Amino acid sequence: MRSDVAGGALLIGAAVLALVWANSPWADAYESLRSATFGPSKLHLHLSVETWAADGLLAVFFFIVGNELKQEFVHGELRDPRRALLPIVAALGGVVVPAGIFLVVNATAAGEEASGWGVPMATDIAFAVAVLAVVGRHLPVALRTFLLTLATVDDLCAVLVIAVAYTSHLSLPALGYAATGLLVFWWLQNGDDGAAVAVRRVVPGWLLFGVLAVGIWTAMHASGVHTTIAGVAMGMLMRTTPRAGQAVSPSHHVEHVLRPFSQVVALPVFALMAAGVALGGADGFWTSTITWGVVAGLVVGKIVGIFGASWLTARFTSAHLNPGLAWIDIAGVGVLGGVGFTVSLLIAELSYTDPAHLTDAKAAVLLASTTAAILAALVLGQRSRHYKAMAVRRREDAE
Repeated sequence: MRSDVAGGALLIGAAVLALVWANSPWADAYESLRSATFGPSKLHLHLSVETWAADGLLAVFFFIVGNELKQEFVHGELRDPRRALLPIVAALGGVVVPAGIFLVVNATAAGEEASGWGVPMATDIAFAVAVLAVVGRHLPVALRTFLLTLATVDDLCAVLVIAVAYTSHLSLPALGYAATGLLVFWWLQNGDDGAAVAVRRVVPGWLLFGVLAVGIWTAMHASGVHTTIAGVAMGMLMRTTPRAGQAVSPSHHVEHVLRPFSQVVALPVFALMAAGVALGGADGFWTSTITWGVVAGLVVGKIVGIFGASWLTARFTSAHLNPGLAWIDIAGVGVLGGVGFTVSLLIAELSYTDPAHLTDAKAAVLLASTTAAILAALVLGQRSRHYKAMAVRRREDAE
């Protein structure tokens, strides 16, 4: 249940099921399920099942991602700033280049077509990690860390773009409450003063941090900023070093507890609710500039931006690639970055009011993400076999 491979297989299976279901004779039942609402209205949390999956369950996955990155920054691969810089710059390249390609393709459009420039910017971290886990079992751990860092920075950029360019209402008071909650979260995690120690002794950790996490999530949701940011932020604030009397740090303990829920429940349910895109009505799909802007941005723009920014950074600065990786591995991750999916679909809904334009954008995201996943599987699958053969040769030499 904690395996990336098992979680990835469940995630991809749920996505395929959703896509088939949404385009089957039972599509109405699917739409009824994900549009059903529940939750407390007084807190403005009477949300649809689809929204709860994307904003609620996915925040758990992003918490684990943020937590893993914190461990890498403190104890692992990303301790060296010269290595940490590479995936961060790669993410920025993977955001700017696809958006630029989309704008070039839609430069002569007379209507709202060009407003979807943000659609090809996003890499879907959940699906990208799932594909990497399924096809790349023998790839170096450093490559997964590179992808996690890249995709997290990518998602942060996408959320900032949504907040600035696609959000009509941003609540600063709610954002302030969320920031205050995060400060308290950090203080209770890391504070050594008497007050922090006393609170931790009196209140059980699961209750203390559970209630605080729900409060931070609620404030972030009310602010208009996507709630996955709250998950990443709390994960990055976890303490990764055990104190006296602790067998493991809170960071490792919480990851051990939450990872099965994330792999078996949160990600598959999220995929089931997010992947059901109805493909009917895309009559002008192949001639639409929106289609080719999204496809070119995700399939071509991502690898050009990610690989190009990485190589240029390593070439002209002190940043360098992990010696256990090769540039073809980074090219594979660049192709995998073209799996846009969830955030891309969200930006598409915010970009277009014309139903035909929205259908073209959503169908293009599906086509581009599927193409990128297949191409990445070919490249990374070959690299996985290469690393497996290397490991076998090392074992034979040792014997």
